[in-house]
Amino acid sequence: MIRLIKRYGGGSRKLYDTEESRYVSLDEVADWVREGQQLRVVDSASGEDVTAQTLAQVIYEGEKRGHSFLSSDLLHEVIRRGERAISTSVGQLQSGVDKLVKASVDRIAPVSGAQRELEVLRRRLGELERSLTSLEVAEGAGGKRGGRRKAAKRSARPRR
Repeated sequence: MIRLIKRYGGGSRKLYDTEESRYVSLDEVADWVREGQQLRVVDSASGEDVTAQTLAQVIYEGEKRGHSFLSSDLLHEVIRRGERAISTSVGQLQSGVDKLVKASVDRIAPVSGAQRELEVLRRRLGELERSLTSLEVAEGAGGKRGGRRKAAKRSARPRR
């Protein structure tokens, strides 16, 4: 849902959030955008959509305070080429992210294979432990003393 903000004219340029029925600051607007909230800002007198100007003002105020998140090169390109500059930069960013994700997935694949092998080894170890336990129980039930030693000596003999 798009959050509607009304901008009141005059020298103050107050922003009124219609959802919470209160005036809000540019910092709050910036926080909402960072959180993923979609906004629409309209001029209260004319009904004109002033979202782009308001968001540009958010960026400007951040830059004034030293919170620079846009490079000078990008700003130059935006002024020179307008929307094409941003779409090109976004495309380059998306391409870089895609490469990073693919590289990460390629590294994860061997790890997941090792995890499967580890599970198989754990299962086999459990089976071996159960077998040894049942052998010990069987030896103990037969009342044979030193049964293990005899079995070990038998298994140590060379086969012919």
